[in-house]
Amino acid sequence: MLEVADLSCRRGDRTLFTALSFTLPAQTLLHVRGRNGSGKTTLLRALCGLLRPDAGSIRWRGEPITELADDFNREVLYFGHLNGIKADLTGQENLRVAATLDQDPVADTEITAALAHIGLAGFEDLPTRMLSQGQKKRVALARLILSKAPLWILDEPFTALDTDAVALLEALIADHVAAGGAVILTTHQEVQLTRGEIQRLTLEGAPTQ
Repeated sequence: MLEVADLSCRRGDRTLFTALSFTLPAQTLLHVRGRNGSGKTTLLRALCGLLRPDAGSIRWRGEPITELADDFNREVLYFGHLNGIKADLTGQENLRVAATLDQDPVADTEITAALAHIGLAGFEDLPTRMLSQGQKKRVALARLILSKAPLWILDEPFTALDTDAVALLEALIADHVAAGGAVILTTHQEVQLTRGEIQRLTLEGAPTQ
């Protein structure tokens, strides 16, 4: 599905990684590891087209993602450090907006069901500013239930989640992979999902050039 060849990225005068190559077939979970500052978030943002690498190529189903443009955007769901939740909007409204931006509109009944599945039944109509940090994170993670994108790119998705929510997210990721999808994630937390037979990529951090 995803092919990365000779990828290099810099931050200012510092090379984060260079000549990075890997493939990500369907039904695969890739855990990207590395110390702080090694370039994990930079890599994930490059893989979903949010920044241009200094060298190398990223192909989706054999085509460069720069040429696929919106066709690739519809195939990938990116979950970054910021939840992307608007405080004045309800959980339902936030997910409706997110689905529209993802070019993947869904019915209100699907949104309500997703919020219930993620443990927010009864909180659908509250402005998210009234929710706890963990509940806000759950609203954002409900996008995974609604998304039809085959590629999920998740940057520290387990942060601020309680034990039950971690288990639920692990199940969502495992189900997505089993159904033919692919997932790339980073996490500093020890979770059961990343202890199994999965693909791993460790960024060591390249020396300053």
